[in-house]
Amino acid sequence: MEYYRVIVKKSVSKDLKKISKKDVKRIIFAIQALASDPRPPQAIKLSGEDRYRLRKENYRILYSIADEILTVCVVKVGNRRDVYR
Repeated sequence: MEYYRVIVKKSVSKDLKKISKKDVKRIIFAIQALASDPRPPQAIKLSGEDRYRLRKENYRILYSIADEILTVCVVKVGNRRDVYR
């Protein structure tokens, strides 16, 4: 089994500062799990983009996958009502 390299953009760390510590732990655990399975059953491909969405309670994790170089790039994390803006 090959593991993907997870890259988190600097803007994501800024997004995480606005979220409670309890929820940040859950989000980070979900991001780390993407290394072994970048397309879990609950992930949904966004229409019109090469990105995926992963739900974690009231928060969404937006990321892209590069299969040829085994990389997952987390682009944005935020509350479900604000993340797509």
